[in-house]
Amino acid sequence: MARYTGPTSKIARKFGEAIFGDDKAFEKKSYPPGQHGQTRRRGKQSEYSIQLMEKQKAKYTYGILEKQFRNVFANAKRKEGVTGEILLQLCECRLDNVVYRMGISNTRRGARQLVSHRHITVNGELVNIPSYSLKPGDVVGVREKSKSLQAIGDALAANSRVYEWITWNSDKMEGTFVAVPERSQIPENIKEQLIVELYSK
Repeated sequence: MARYTGPTSKIARKFGEAIFGDDKAFEKKSYPPGQHGQTRRRGKQSEYSIQLMEKQKAKYTYGILEKQFRNVFANAKRKEGVTGEILLQLCECRLDNVVYRMGISNTRRGARQLVSHRHITVNGELVNIPSYSLKPGDVVGVREKSKSLQAIGDALAANSRVYEWITWNSDKMEGTFVAVPERSQIPENIKEQLIVELYSK
């Protein structure tokens, strides 16, 4: 399975945001990476550069590589509505993202690993495809044999996030993907219109 496995703090510093979650290294060095990172003496960014950075930020945030992200955009473009909003909604409907939103894992990278290693079920059936697209009403749960995993227990204990489009039953260790979130409900700081403009060139 293709995925980004490089350093996360360096990428977060590049965008000036802790896009991978809490990061002590980012808090310590919030300026761009490289020996000239603190000076910030860089020329004015071109329109293309700004659009490209926004696309890269979205890709790294959701853990999607270029070819797959382009396919998601093409899918969003075919649907009726605002393409940029639909793009983010499709990313939010991914199984690995919903596992992360439910608090089963502290990071999307960890959530993707849980899915790949067959710890997650959808409507009672094992699903090991991180990009699996959920539909409203789908029930996502932890496989019975995996409920005792310390990593999952620690993540759920530390989770304090609540989202309107997701419900969670801590007794059964399962949650329901109630609805596709509206753009105003998605907390990610992504200017999706810039991504649309980039791909529309």
